[in-house]
Amino acid sequence: MTQTIAPRVRTLVLLFLAVTGALLAGAAPASAHAALTGSDPGRGAVVDTAPSQVSLTFSEPVAVGDDAVRVLDPKGTRVDKGDPANTSGTTYTVRLLSGLPDGTYTVAYQVVSADSHPVAGAFTFSIGAPSETSVSVSAQGSDDGPVGWLYAFGRYVSYAGFAVMAGGAAFVLACWPRGSGVRAVQRLVVSGWVALTAATLGLLLLRGSYTTSGRLGDVFDLSLLGDVLQTKTGAALVSRLLLLAAAALFIAVLLGSHDKRDDEEKRDVTFGLAIGGTVVASGLAASWAMSEHASQGLQPGIAMPVDVVHLLAVAAWFGGLTALLVALFRAPAETPVGRDAVRRFSRLAFGSVIVLVVTGIYQSWRQLGSWSAFTETRYGQLLLVKLGLVAVLVGVAFFSRRWTARLAQAPAEAVSTQEAGAADAGSAQEAARPEKAAVSAEKAGSAEKAGFADAGTVEKAASADTGTAEKAGTGTAGPEGAGVRTSGAPRAGVAAGRTGTAADTGEAKAGAGGAGGAGSARAAQLARQRAAVENARQKRLRDADPHRTGLRRSVLAEAGIAVVLLAVTTVLTQTEPGRTEQEAQAAGASSSASTSTGQGTGAVTLNMPFDTGGANGKGVVTIDLDPAGVGNNTTHLYVEGPGGRPLDVPEVAIAFTLSAQDIGPLPVVPDRVSPGHWSASGVQLPMAGDWKVEVTVRTSDIDQVTVSKNTQIG
Repeated sequence: MTQTIAPRVRTLVLLFLAVTGALLAGAAPASAHAALTGSDPGRGAVVDTAPSQVSLTFSEPVAVGDDAVRVLDPKGTRVDKGDPANTSGTTYTVRLLSGLPDGTYTVAYQVVSADSHPVAGAFTFSIGAPSETSVSVSAQGSDDGPVGWLYAFGRYVSYAGFAVMAGGAAFVLACWPRGSGVRAVQRLVVSGWVALTAATLGLLLLRGSYTTSGRLGDVFDLSLLGDVLQTKTGAALVSRLLLLAAAALFIAVLLGSHDKRDDEEKRDVTFGLAIGGTVVASGLAASWAMSEHASQGLQPGIAMPVDVVHLLAVAAWFGGLTALLVALFRAPAETPVGRDAVRRFSRLAFGSVIVLVVTGIYQSWRQLGSWSAFTETRYGQLLLVKLGLVAVLVGVAFFSRRWTARLAQAPAEAVSTQEAGAADAGSAQEAARPEKAAVSAEKAGSAEKAGFADAGTVEKAASADTGTAEKAGTGTAGPEGAGVRTSGAPRAGVAAGRTGTAADTGEAKAGAGGAGGAGSARAAQLARQRAAVENARQKRLRDADPHRTGLRRSVLAEAGIAVVLLAVTTVLTQTEPGRTEQEAQAAGASSSASTSTGQGTGAVTLNMPFDTGGANGKGVVTIDLDPAGVGNNTTHLYVEGPGGRPLDVPEVAIAFTLSAQDIGPLPVVPDRVSPGHWSASGVQLPMAGDWKVEVTVRTSDIDQVTVSKNTQIG
């Protein structure tokens, strides 16, 4: 069998590496978790005259509030006026007061990206010459304080609650139907539902403060809550609460009367629960996919379903693993988790791992964009940690599968003994019921005359009998002919001998009748004690099985690693993807390099990142326009690749458009001055206004892109 499987394994590994390499090598940009990619004036720029506005360009559309962009003078006084406006695409502008004096000004921004995460930052520019400033550039974001920590904890609890609830229910339906009546499993699934519901309510309350002030006092601000309900994230959280109401009905049916139905009815109900449960679980997973990273950027129509499948696979593996762990440690002796259930879950977990690998490769391709992002960005480093944990988890799962195989190959005699023992425990529990105990009491007669007046003596006798029953499966005779049976349901009847010593038969009957009440209570007590002894015996037998003990340990190790892995995943979903981080770094490098190359010396400087999608297709184009007024202007255009190096492209073109007056586009074809540098003089702009500047960059015969930005002329 090894010779047959090994080539298949090698083929699968080679296919996996080939697909991974092809995806990452040809990765195109995928937008998620907005980053500042450009500004006008640029970061650290020194301009000759005071600008009339400040423009910020992000890697994706963002939500801006009234105070999303603030401009502060050297003394910390605000010099912006009006609310920020979305002038075009991903560019947002705020107007400035006129007549600003020379000095260093600070631009602080706090926006919410389209994938629901707050993005904050600050930078400076100077008018005339740099000066001292009392404003701190490193402003703390709203997600850095206690509210941010609580929000992150709520996200972790919500992920964990969903996995436990959905995965536990799937384990019961697909692997261990008898588990629906086990109290420990019931508590686990219900606890997952409660955790997810509470975390969702908490996130809804925290959301307003999380994306604005970051103050705990604003958590119960109803106006902020109203604003949250108008956002995509707020709608997703409300939808999640509605779906949890449907999930509560599903759980009630699954854990309530499902196990008590007959076989034919149970099959029909199981089919309905499986379909309904899959729909509800998919809806809950979609509440994450539709409001976070998957909903933005490259191929959102594919990314969102892939994200839903990824979350469902996580729940099936992690949640089912938790349910199996509870079943192995807490299931009662009369309802042990069987080897068939363990084998079914092993197959379910293996399928989930395959799904996680495939969907994880696709998600990594979207968020990283290049091999270098693995080591050069925080997102890539966290992803490497996650991949390492997954590798360890899969390794431990391999040992769990080995223990599962050994448990399945256990001798049939051992399994029969455990099943018989479970039946004995069930009979003992049945005997412990009051109505059964009453019947036993009537049969007991005068138990005290038989030498069993003491409960402790009975317990010792029962223990001795159960030890013998393990070998012979029959009862043993006590002293003076008193018999105690332990192979079936324990009986309280005691034989006092066929030749009794009672002198008067009527007196014996009267004595038995008078002791009826006390005998009933004593019989119930004896039955409960014998049931407890039998349960303890079955637990010892179960714990003595080396295969089951090994499986317990490996599953416990898997669950411990899964807890850490889920925490890393939660942090990863709140981290700026590697692609956008590298784009922001490239834009910052080009802005810093502009000082030494002559860029940024015009009255207006525009930085615009571009990506044509082909080889060497990424970079930043910078336009200097001087004097940026009505009439003749001189334009310098610079094209730089990653790292700020000049990028010599085959063709660039510029166009100016004043949409408010239906002027343009006015084409400008600049002359090449040096590698990566073009210029054009005599550029005529006939009117003042908010002009749109478009630059077309062609990097090959078929790869080109047009980027644009607005600026005030005159």
